[in-house]
Amino acid sequence: MRTSKQGMDLIRQSEGLRLKAYLCPAGVPTIGYGHTKDVKMGMHITESTAEDFLIEDIAPIERILNAVGINFRQEQFDALVSWTFNLGQKNLINSTMMKRIMANASDEEITDQMVKWVYAGKQQMEGLKTRRVKEANMFLGYERYRVDKGIIIKI
Repeated sequence: MRTSKQGMDLIRQSEGLRLKAYLCPAGVPTIGYGHTKDVKMGMHITESTAEDFLIEDIAPIERILNAVGINFRQEQFDALVSWTFNLGQKNLINSTMMKRIMANASDEEITDQMVKWVYAGKQQMEGLKTRRVKEANMFLGYERYRVDKGIIIKI
């Protein structure tokens, strides 16, 4: 399975495009759509290079999810690629969310874990709340969560 256009668009929208290197909230040099490998401050790229980096960065995530042996629906796969792109493969593998996936838990139990990951450093980030809600709703295929006054709530 590969990430769909909707999944790629969610990542692009959530990450934003930056053609000049910057420090992300975690203090890591970043460029393009959240690319961090071999990035140095002062680095500049083109939009085309940002797209190449995005494809390169999601490939190992797709391999991991395809190797899990779960028959994900496309929107579930896309949501998990976006989540993992933002939080990292190690967090995916070690997460309670993945344990719920492997235990064949309900989609709601899985997304209840998904939306907990809203911290950068030790601070809750409004942008991460919005992203987690979009990912969880994509995973479900319907709107179950929203952010209201800075709090993720179930609808």
